[in-house]
Amino acid sequence: MSFKAQWYKDKLAKKASRGMRGYPVATVAFYGPDARRATKVAVGVMEREGLQADVLERWWSETTDVRADAEITEAIVRFIEGHGAKSVVVADRIIGCPHEEGTDYPEGEKCPKCPYWATRDRWSGETVQ
Repeated sequence: MSFKAQWYKDKLAKKASRGMRGYPVATVAFYGPDARRATKVAVGVMEREGLQADVLERWWSETTDVRADAEITEAIVRFIEGHGAKSVVVADRIIGCPHEEGTDYPEGEKCPKCPYWATRDRWSGETVQ
C-alpha cells in the first residue's frame, strides 16, 4: 500500500475511532463478490437521526480492492469532510454483494453474479439456509 493510501486510511480510521460525536454521521460500507475483495464502497451522511442517508456516494473498482485504493480512500475522506460529519462509522468487514437489488437484479431474488452471498448473512458472514 502506498504512503498516500495508508495516510488516508489512517485518517479515516481515526475519525471512526472517535465514536459518536453527534450529527451529521457518515457511514462507510464495503461490498464485494465475496468476503476477500471489496469492489464497491458506499458512504452515506445522515444530517439527523433517521433511517435514510441524506446524501449517498458510491465508488467502484473492478481491478483493485477499494479498501486499499489511495484515490478512492482520499475521495471518501474528502466527501465526509465536505459534508461536515462529526461522527464516522466504518463497517469492519465486507457486508454483502456490490450489486443492487431492484437495479442489477429483481427485488426479492439472490444476485446471480455473487453466489457467495446467496447463502450468507451479510452482517455475520455465517452460512444460512
